[in-house]
Amino acid sequence: MKPSKTQAQPPDKHTGLTKKPVPETAVGLPAITSALKHVQNEMDWDTGFKTLNSLNQINGVDCPGCAWPDPKVRSKLGEYCENGVKAISEEATNKKIGADFFAKHSVTELSHWSDFEIGKSGRLTKPMVIKKGSDHYEPIEWQQAFEMIGSKLKSLPDPNQAIFYTSGRTSNEAAFLYQLFVRMYGTNNLPDCSNMCHESSGKALSETLGIGKGSVTLEDFDLADLTIVIGQNPGTNHPRMLSALQRNKKRGGKIITINPLPETGLMRFKHPQNPLEWIGSGTQLTDLFLQVRINGDVPLLKAIMKLMLIEENKNPGSVFDHEFIQTKTSGFDEFLEALDSENLDDLINQTSIEQSQIEEATALIINSKKVIVCWAMGLTQHQNAVDNIREIVNLLLLKGSIGKPGAGTCPVRGHSNVQGDRTMGIWEAPPQAFLDKIETVFEFKPPQNHGYNTVEAIEAMHNGKAKVFFGMGGNFLSATPDTEFTAKALQRCELTVHVSTKLNRSHLIHGEEALILPCLGRTEIDQQAFGGQFVSVENSMGMVHSSKGVIKPASNDLLSEPKIVAEIAKATLTESKLNWDGLISNYDLIRDLIEKTIPGFDSYNERVRQPGGFYLPNGAREGTFKTSDQKAQFTINNSPTDSLTEEEFLMTTIRSHDQFNTTIYGLDDRYRGIYNERRVVLMNADDMAESSLKENDIVDLESHYGLKRTARKFIVVSYNIPRKCVATYFPEANVLVPIDHKAHTSDTPASKSVKVKIVKTFT
Repeated sequence: MKPSKTQAQPPDKHTGLTKKPVPETAVGLPAITSALKHVQNEMDWDTGFKTLNSLNQINGVDCPGCAWPDPKVRSKLGEYCENGVKAISEEATNKKIGADFFAKHSVTELSHWSDFEIGKSGRLTKPMVIKKGSDHYEPIEWQQAFEMIGSKLKSLPDPNQAIFYTSGRTSNEAAFLYQLFVRMYGTNNLPDCSNMCHESSGKALSETLGIGKGSVTLEDFDLADLTIVIGQNPGTNHPRMLSALQRNKKRGGKIITINPLPETGLMRFKHPQNPLEWIGSGTQLTDLFLQVRINGDVPLLKAIMKLMLIEENKNPGSVFDHEFIQTKTSGFDEFLEALDSENLDDLINQTSIEQSQIEEATALIINSKKVIVCWAMGLTQHQNAVDNIREIVNLLLLKGSIGKPGAGTCPVRGHSNVQGDRTMGIWEAPPQAFLDKIETVFEFKPPQNHGYNTVEAIEAMHNGKAKVFFGMGGNFLSATPDTEFTAKALQRCELTVHVSTKLNRSHLIHGEEALILPCLGRTEIDQQAFGGQFVSVENSMGMVHSSKGVIKPASNDLLSEPKIVAEIAKATLTESKLNWDGLISNYDLIRDLIEKTIPGFDSYNERVRQPGGFYLPNGAREGTFKTSDQKAQFTINNSPTDSLTEEEFLMTTIRSHDQFNTTIYGLDDRYRGIYNERRVVLMNADDMAESSLKENDIVDLESHYGLKRTARKFIVVSYNIPRKCVATYFPEANVLVPIDHKAHTSDTPASKSVKVKIVKTFT
């Protein structure tokens, strides 16, 4: 029997949970075996070898799997990780879908497939349209698609009724053209994935240090005395980071890990490029693991700094870097007064950590002159996320650990060019200086009012203020909070458009009419009028470098992202002085325009061709702070108030090891011992007993924020997690995150701390 209703959430069917012991060591031979399996399942060996041989090499393909920087000397054995291989295999797959696939499978039917099944269908090969009232996509010619988009955009009474979203995989060249077209059209509605991940980092760092980016380079990890990894799981999300941590350990550095879940990748590591490490116990990375309760980071950092203050008062000048504080910072006295008033016992009680462990961490920090703090979405997706980052800055300022080698801030980005997209102007709240430069270079006045961020965009579509949604990459529905609310928002649009390489759930929850525009992947040759083109990206640490595809495109009907943007601009803008065709014929011409518009890109075409690329200016790295008074700012931050009733738990959403953001490569989470299942809720064994729950019980998860939201049929799994805390995978649990449950200042969805109730349904 065919399903009768389109489904926004992943289906609540189970695939057969198997549990195994959590491994003690990450990477090594199991990672190599897993990577080869994915290559074998998706590509022929010739394509696989050619692609991987170029991956992350100088003048090669930049891996789309994360934004971790490349070392100066690249390994010829393979400058990539297991999850990088999964990402490339997913993109360069031999499986393809076209008109026959969509004629056979209705949108309603496909919506009842799992995200894993949808993603494994194959590469999109031809532009597709779904017309009003239809349940099947059908082919459309490119020119017809462009005219359809242009006609709809021109018909809107207000350009602000259109929303132009961007994924973090979009290249610098495509992103620059995209934002330029959108502003020529007349709106700043340019939300992006930064709004959902590191916007909290950008807001906090801009306020305190004058730049919304991290301050360290990859080389700094070789010099650090201490690296603190907090709210991050590199073993799954940024595996190449483990190599940098291993080098640091071998040079005598120390590592503190802070996270609600112990992560195998941060405990022990076997380097996959060194066969001698495949046997034995590997390198111990973490010296001290602090298992903090979900969102207990601010009280933990306050407790550490309180202990530092106690030691400083005993022996003045032995803990704080007073010369740095006096010459480079503001707000120290007020900060110190607030810290002194904190009750140490109250702070410690909010962390779920023994005082002796916090004292041990404090001693490591006191005895370290050069400290790096790394973090990811475990800190940035809470209501108090901006406070989390500002508290990290406070700690580093006390130690004078910003603006010198081997020390600083390190927000680790996920998408391979999410930072570059923001640099290129993908921003709903652009600085006035950027808008003024656009006006000077391109001789038109861009819109001055700020546009919608991601949450605001969803609300605007939901209440009818926005009629068109255009997604440049990504899987908007599965990445965003409040799945059913977001689905209704998209369905209330008159037109939804997605530029994509693979089918995803966002294509199935669409407006009255919808288009899928298939584009070239990062691995594929981009042939234009002036020959093969390369693009450029910016990594997590502010280095810009090139990426050039090496394999034949999956279809002759694929266009590059810059080409798609240019054609839509031609179909939409009635008056434009830009030679869009000329820009697409040779991407050097796009980079010339970037050089004229954006600071730091002098001699862009020359420098991006240098081996490894070039660093953008970074004041915090150089010890200069572009704040209101040209000094780094101490801030006063409140501890969170996540009070729970007796029957409530605090839920965090996480990725599995077979996952990159919303892309599901497989159904295993090897480093947590969970196999062949995603609908699981990880619980503390004592909480299970107290709630009369047993291993493998089936439960519904409910959140009660104004109205009840439910995620059905999750399997209870006993796991090492603090009391009253639970963990689930996203996007399966995104339905529980209310649209208005977001961080102050940044509006980032607070997906990492959601109050839930657990209701037993079946055994």
